[in-house]
Amino acid sequence: MEFKEKLLQGTLVKRYKRFFADIKISNKIITAHCPNSGSMMGLLDKGNKVWFSASDNPKRKLKYTLEIIEIEKKLVGVNTLLANKIVLEALNNKKIKSLVGFNKISTEVQFSKKTRFDFLISNNEEKCFLEIKNVTLSREKSIAEFPDAITSRGTRHLKELVAAKRKGFKSYLLYLIQREDCNLFKIANDVDKKYKFAFDEALKSDVKILCYDCKLSTKEIKLNNQINYEK
Repeated sequence: MEFKEKLLQGTLVKRYKRFFADIKISNKIITAHCPNSGSMMGLLDKGNKVWFSASDNPKRKLKYTLEIIEIEKKLVGVNTLLANKIVLEALNNKKIKSLVGFNKISTEVQFSKKTRFDFLISNNEEKCFLEIKNVTLSREKSIAEFPDAITSRGTRHLKELVAAKRKGFKSYLLYLIQREDCNLFKIANDVDKKYKFAFDEALKSDVKILCYDCKLSTKEIKLNNQINYEK
């Protein structure tokens, strides 16, 4: 997924009220939208290099959007709104081995009164719900973790994937790691024990788990390699 316009570079001042980030560029401070509802643990040190996009939409309250943060000379994609676009591109290009047999793709599909899944993919014989979770957390070298904050919504999605499985759908959960310095994924049990319990129950119910890292640059982010996960 290529960025439509060239990203601008600055340094992080602070992130606050969840969806605001102050960024220093040249000798001025601008406020950007921070499209990430998680804690962004480990990413928010003052002075970190960041890249952000600019919009010319006059209806937007904030002109800028935080896209990438650099940590120890590694890029991390923090815009959770891009995760589905990255995966959609990969699905269309048949880059996800487990899902190449599905040739019809629908986005944002209603499953229940409270839940829409990111994708419904299908062929002439099977229908499959696919939910995407964006991952940025890494507290141990080469290990990615999710979640970085308590996520009741994420827990509900796991339970709903189990419910979909019982109704005859295939169910997949794909953890998209928007960084390229990890070769193992695991659930952050100490962050959200209820999520870990729901994850374990989903595995028992044969919900399929996929983990992919990303190849990042300031020009594009694309799905890269499948990595293992810790059960």
